[in-house]
Amino acid sequence: MKRFRLWLRELSLTQQLLSLIFFVVSLFTIFFFVFLSNNVNAFVNSELFKLLRNSQNNIFHYINNDLPLGSLKEIKDTNIIHMIYDSRNSTYTVLGNQTIPNETLNTIMNSVFEYDETTVEYVYVNNDSTTLYTIMPANKNILLISILNDAYRSEFKSALTNSVININVLVVSVLFVILTLWVSTLIHPLNLIRNYIENIKKDEDATLNIDRRDEIGEVANALVSMQSEIKKQNQVKEEMVQNISHDLKTPIATIKSYGESIKDGIYPYGTLEKSVDVIIEHADRLEKKVYSLIVLNKLGYLLDDIEPGNNLYMPDVIDKAIVSMKVIKPEIKIIRNIEDVYFHGEEEPWRIVIENLMDNALRYVKSYIQIDLKPGELSITNDGPNISEEVMDKLFKPYEKGTDGRFGLGLSIVQRVCSTYGYQVSVENLKDGVCFRIYNHESRRVKKFIVDDEAQVAEISKKEKKKS
Repeated sequence: MKRFRLWLRELSLTQQLLSLIFFVVSLFTIFFFVFLSNNVNAFVNSELFKLLRNSQNNIFHYINNDLPLGSLKEIKDTNIIHMIYDSRNSTYTVLGNQTIPNETLNTIMNSVFEYDETTVEYVYVNNDSTTLYTIMPANKNILLISILNDAYRSEFKSALTNSVININVLVVSVLFVILTLWVSTLIHPLNLIRNYIENIKKDEDATLNIDRRDEIGEVANALVSMQSEIKKQNQVKEEMVQNISHDLKTPIATIKSYGESIKDGIYPYGTLEKSVDVIIEHADRLEKKVYSLIVLNKLGYLLDDIEPGNNLYMPDVIDKAIVSMKVIKPEIKIIRNIEDVYFHGEEEPWRIVIENLMDNALRYVKSYIQIDLKPGELSITNDGPNISEEVMDKLFKPYEKGTDGRFGLGLSIVQRVCSTYGYQVSVENLKDGVCFRIYNHESRRVKKFIVDDEAQVAEISKKEKKKS
């Protein structure tokens, strides 16, 4: 079976179609000649015995009404021989001018001697010749014997077989044409898709117009959409590299110029300490940008190779992140609503997630940041300004520019870690702030059920109040 699959894999669709048709025709031929041969013989004999009985009934009508038998067309039929046997004197008379071979006649007479007064059908085989005959009583003493020669039987069987074969050949031919047309409708769009991919590989302009609503059309639309997204990402990456280069160039140039000034005994900010503080500030900015790039690249290879289940105690991770971030803006109030909850994953990636979300919140916060942790869900809320819908749609995409024109990578890192560990991340505008929420599907389902139950309870309470 494995070799067959490997062989089939090497064939084109046209070759597979031809192989399928050859297999079906071969199978039908074997089935016809092996399994249907006996059934065809039985069917032929049955139909010919019906023909003999009908012919005998016409002769009986003439005999019973004393009509002259010479005018009967059955007697003139060269394919059927009729003979009348009189049991009173054991004589027989052949109707018409035809003769019966001696071997056949002897076999028929033996059957007559064994006759038991019922209509009997016989098949006599002599070498390659098959003779059918029927014995039917006309009255108490007279028997009518009708004989069908082998030539007519062979002709009838041959005509039947040819008709069956012709019909099947016609059916197979029609199926072949239909399948060929169908395969051609598959091959043409597949060739278009192949050429489209080849042009993309060569970085050439390519268009793909396939107007189909089936799976091939879906694949074509997906490829076009993918190519459009790749172009967009490449363009954004180019812009991002240019802007990051500019962002890196600014602190580097500042550090260099201030260092040279200090070396020459010139203090740009009046004193040595203030000038060095500016150098340290720009070095910190540079360090953060480089760190974000390193983390984003590192998380590109992050794999979820941890055993299933929640194994990381999140309150400890959150507390460590708070300690490291609180020194940035100590005047900001941090509200903790934290339960004893475990998440799935490793500590370091989750700590980076929380630090990035808090760093983003500290950038826009007015007075407080609230951290809520409950089973399956973590949310970080700040009272900063709302996010526009345009920015919200692309907030978690890498290389996208933020509301302040900065090219931070923190939120794309958040999204990558969450998706790796099977969590979702979303953002929503509140009445007086913005909330980033991390959750898994199970917690969302539970929450939905709780909300539905609360809504039902509220509805019942309203109805009870109306009744009272």
